[in-house]
Amino acid sequence: MSWIKRAALVVLAVSAVTTASKAADPTIRVGMVRAVSAGALLIAVERGYFKELGLNVVVEEADSSANVLALLSQNRFQVVMGGLSAGYFNAVEKGLPIVIAMSRVSTPIRHNLLLRADLADRVKEIRQLKGKTIATNGPGSVSTYEIGKILETAGLALADVDLRVIPFGQYAIAFANKAIDAALAIAPWSVQLPKQGLAVPFADSDELITPSPVSISVASINTDWAKASPDLARAFFVGYQRGARDYCQAYHGGSPRRQIIDLLIRSGAETRPEPLDEYVWPSADPFGRVNVASMLDMQAWFVRHKYAGAQVPAEKLVDASYADYAAQKLGPFVLENKASTLAGCR
Repeated sequence: MSWIKRAALVVLAVSAVTTASKAADPTIRVGMVRAVSAGALLIAVERGYFKELGLNVVVEEADSSANVLALLSQNRFQVVMGGLSAGYFNAVEKGLPIVIAMSRVSTPIRHNLLLRADLADRVKEIRQLKGKTIATNGPGSVSTYEIGKILETAGLALADVDLRVIPFGQYAIAFANKAIDAALAIAPWSVQLPKQGLAVPFADSDELITPSPVSISVASINTDWAKASPDLARAFFVGYQRGARDYCQAYHGGSPRRQIIDLLIRSGAETRPEPLDEYVWPSADPFGRVNVASMLDMQAWFVRHKYAGAQVPAEKLVDASYADYAAQKLGPFVLENKASTLAGCR
């Protein structure tokens, strides 16, 4: 069964309401990239946060945020949740009716530039990556930005390495066949590949990339829809941010953790519960704030490297009013597990 079918079943299961009440609620279609951070949206549906606000939220799979920006601009999705990419900056430059409304995942994220295990004795410094083959999951993706920023700390540029585009799920084969020397990996691959003896941690994105925190994944909206239905748009982000705060509690080992793990397994975002207990989840901001300085740095980097066109001012890239409205409605965020030492989700 495909992930989209599994996700649809989860959404149907967790939003059990009568047919009549569903018909009465306005529908908001959300395109969501499969990831652990999907737990924030799934738990908001399961706990009825959207239903309390009179919304019927329908979640559909998105292969990548870049691929669904066209659907968002056409209002086939009202909201898209996924990684920030060069495609977004290009879409806004072209005047498409989309804007970032809220941060979804931000550093610390524990992304790591992994080095092939058999090179560990020979490659000790970032500058020694010159001429090496490095994998990214997409040419205009955040991963490519991270690789570029890491290289720059040693005076290198993308032109100094052989950049290969390989899906995360194929990194293991590429390392095993010695087709790549290094790769920018996210969880669970950043944990699994070293455990398999295929790679070793080499450079930590959280330590090296500035400005930070970096908004890695965001929630974008169709601005035409939002202007026509401002109350619905604001209500959606109140409901979503409640789910994101539950996710943050779970991130720190709080009470929603097991429920979110179960949801992620049932949706197919993860296949086994064990990895979700082994590695630290992607972090989120409980107030949905986008670090504008980081976003502008990312845009400027994509422009310099010809992945994006002209730079667009911040006010066209982010509409902070939705995060501000949700924060005002929800009030302070109080951590359940005050003993947690994790830096993210605060």
